[in-house]
Amino acid sequence: MRRLARPDGNTVAYAKTDGRGPTVVFLGGFRSDMTGTKAIALEKWAQGAGNGYLRFDYLGHGQSSGRFEDGTIGRWLDDSLAAIDALTEGRLVLVGSSMGGWLSLLVARQRPERLAGLVLIAAAPDFTERMLLQKLSPEDRVLLQREGRLERPSQYSPEPSVFTWKLIEEGRDHLVLDKPLALPCPVRLLHGQSDPDVPWEYSLQIARHLEAPEVVTTFVKDGDHRLSTPADIARLVATVEELVVPR
Repeated sequence: MRRLARPDGNTVAYAKTDGRGPTVVFLGGFRSDMTGTKAIALEKWAQGAGNGYLRFDYLGHGQSSGRFEDGTIGRWLDDSLAAIDALTEGRLVLVGSSMGGWLSLLVARQRPERLAGLVLIAAAPDFTERMLLQKLSPEDRVLLQREGRLERPSQYSPEPSVFTWKLIEEGRDHLVLDKPLALPCPVRLLHGQSDPDVPWEYSLQIARHLEAPEVVTTFVKDGDHRLSTPADIARLVATVEELVVPR
């Protein structure tokens, strides 16, 4: 594990595999980190295939420095762009999981000339506005605005999930589904139909919204949010490989 210094004194933890392009970059989800099943599986594939690969943690995630509560979509986007710009060259295949799907679309919007492909796994663009805020009761919404933070139990961690009002307000500056989004590369969407966090229909909305040369959406009938079973991982690797080595 290595570290990339940020201007504010924080550091982004990352692991990089040198190899031929296009470089595959994994962008993890909300409160996830770069040691997850999908991130490590893709690294093993890249090492075996001789492909370049990058995984990293955003501010307040995993082994990166900083407080999670200080993070926003804009800050995590800045971390992503800093890592990509400093640590990779040439064409990229971005693989974004959940919130990482949102960040991937934002990176794609800012670095379109570098895109060779995009893989979105249970992607959750605009989730702060379209999911989190809409699911809050009127009482919780008032509490979040008044206190600036809200804790909720997490099914993925013994520690509660923390949502801040700053996350929601700042997220409005980075919405992608409220305006046309043109991408110059093929896009693949993977989504489990038993996903309790991001409804599978959301990927249909994303697919309809994107303007890209090719958009293919794959649904896994019994798949959950993480899509990390051996079969899911094999499907993900095959999807990435298809974009890295076009047939």
